[in-house]
Amino acid sequence: MSEPAFQDFYPDHMAHCYGCGRLNHEGHQIKSYWDGDESICHFQPKPYHTAIPGYVYGGLLASLIDCHGTGTAAAAGYRAEHRAMDTEPALRYLTASLHVDYHKPTPLGPLLEIHGKVKEVKGRKVVIEEWIVVDGVITVRGEVVAVQVPDQLVQDLLKNK
Repeated sequence: MSEPAFQDFYPDHMAHCYGCGRLNHEGHQIKSYWDGDESICHFQPKPYHTAIPGYVYGGLLASLIDCHGTGTAAAAGYRAEHRAMDTEPALRYLTASLHVDYHKPTPLGPLLEIHGKVKEVKGRKVVIEEWIVVDGVITVRGEVVAVQVPDQLVQDLLKNK
């Protein structure tokens, strides 16, 4: 993708997440984008992301649902306020609830597509429905309830910067 990802707009003091932080060079650094009314992220698991030979570790799949969900929540928050993601104040969301259902074993090797759909935007809360697709087959479904980072936490992070 040529346009910036949702995660590229995270302010530096909140861009260190293992799953989606662009400043965490050891992390997954996932990148999420709008695709119409849905969000999408592609991720290529490494051989060490194995559960049993030939299949992806479930914790990684949950992490992808989690971080794609909070990224989508941030983008949805900006959309709800009818403003661009590079405007202030920055919106950043954290996971309040994560639910993951594993429908089929996810094969290790193919590119994973993580899809998201905004179910609800209500005040500081956003609910995202998600699913992981491998070679056209949904292997995982999940839901993230994300809440906007409390102002006090942002102030604390900026003080300690």
